[in-house]
Amino acid sequence: MKMNRRNKRHSFTLIEVVVVIVILVTLAGVATPMYMKYLESSRKGAAQTQIGLFKDALSSYALDVGTYPSDLTGLVTNVDENPRWEGPYISTSKIPTDPWGGEYQYVFPGEHGEYDLYTFGADMQEGGEGKNADITSWD
Repeated sequence: MKMNRRNKRHSFTLIEVVVVIVILVTLAGVATPMYMKYLESSRKGAAQTQIGLFKDALSSYALDVGTYPSDLTGLVTNVDENPRWEGPYISTSKIPTDPWGGEYQYVFPGEHGEYDLYTFGADMQEGGEGKNADITSWD
């Protein structure tokens, strides 16, 4: 008898287990949208930071060579075999992708400045609002 009572005290009822599951699902339902908002905000911030690093690298390139490169690979390798090239101008061996896995868009000469550097955002299409908004070097 004593053994039987001791086992009953340490076991959970089905209702207790269901209540715990409901609490966990409720917490997950509240936390998930907040996490996704934070994640999207951090991706936008990372893209803005990368564009800023590209701008610094492009400025260094222009100071050394006298003009901007025709495409971003000029920051990593001396594609034009210019004797004044002092690169690489970024610390990676290839041009990084944006936080959504897309390519950074670079246009020289640019429509908004000497060059245009931008990424399309989460939808990987031109334009958009919110998380799909383009992130540009000229804003």
